[in-house]
Amino acid sequence: MANPRIPSLSVAGLFGVNAKDRHNVDREIAKAASQIGFLVLKDLPDWATLNPETRRFLLSIFSLPSEHLEKLWLRKFNATQPNIYRGWFPLQDGFPTYKEGIDIGPDLVNPSLAVAGGDPLQEKSPLPHEHLLPHWRSAAAQYYQSMHRLSAALMQSIARGLGLVETQFDAAFEQGISTLRFIHYPIRTPQSLNAISEEAMWTEHQGVRRYLTGRPHADTGFLTLLAQDGVSGLQAKHHDGAWLDIEPLEGTLVVNFGKVLQRWTGGRVKATEHRVLGLDQPRNSIPFFYEPRVDAVISPLPLADVASFEPFYYGDHLWETITTQNVEFRGIGPMRQAMGKPMST
Repeated sequence: MANPRIPSLSVAGLFGVNAKDRHNVDREIAKAASQIGFLVLKDLPDWATLNPETRRFLLSIFSLPSEHLEKLWLRKFNATQPNIYRGWFPLQDGFPTYKEGIDIGPDLVNPSLAVAGGDPLQEKSPLPHEHLLPHWRSAAAQYYQSMHRLSAALMQSIARGLGLVETQFDAAFEQGISTLRFIHYPIRTPQSLNAISEEAMWTEHQGVRRYLTGRPHADTGFLTLLAQDGVSGLQAKHHDGAWLDIEPLEGTLVVNFGKVLQRWTGGRVKATEHRVLGLDQPRNSIPFFYEPRVDAVISPLPLADVASFEPFYYGDHLWETITTQNVEFRGIGPMRQAMGKPMST
């Protein structure tokens, strides 16, 4: 294919009353999902648009003094903390991925969804005190809700595109464990590059040698919505092997799909590798990972020519994946008890 690119499409028709417009959006989403696994949404509804002012306010969490951020750290980085999965991960030297940030769960919107003393995947999210960042929690909760709403609409579109009833996926996501993450990629220090091989750390793009600040990977779950901050660096891997730049256009959201959805749909939806190049300035991003309940059973869909697989609990799959692949969670595998094999129905 000559000059491959990431498709950009208007999502306005998805929320209108015209069935033909919605069908056209469904067709374009299905095409992008099956061919490259990445797309850029534009013409978002007002409630899903993150304006620059709100984005700056949400990212102001990174301006908090270190003594306050350390109170949000994961237990892996601060043994006195109760939180294992939700919370702050600091910068770590010696890895291809060089980032800091915080993972926040659905208790941001509905506190009753946090389960004390139970599954780490359902634990309470540590948040900055209101007096440190007045109104930050409410702004983050509003954004969480808007991304949850948009994700649900996109999953219904995917279901229609697959020829399934549009509510096929709805039940699995009721009281799900979707994650709102805030990430900061600073300019790498020489110390952060120690103990990393040249092959893992450096690449050439458009004739320029650049280091990585986010390693190549495909997301593990279902659907990711990403808000960028105006700084380039994000790339997706085309099926011909080329790395495609995803420009951070104002008023848009990047969409990519995860490995579980790829498996669930028998490969009809593609989970695509992506990476972050280090440039000469810091970069921030706000991904929203749309995730089902911990006990959601992933089993073959009623689709033709889809290879059968053994059903599994989403929570078990997620835990096994992140604790072996994500640098911020490595080593915490024994801190959660697997649910085991789902009972036959």
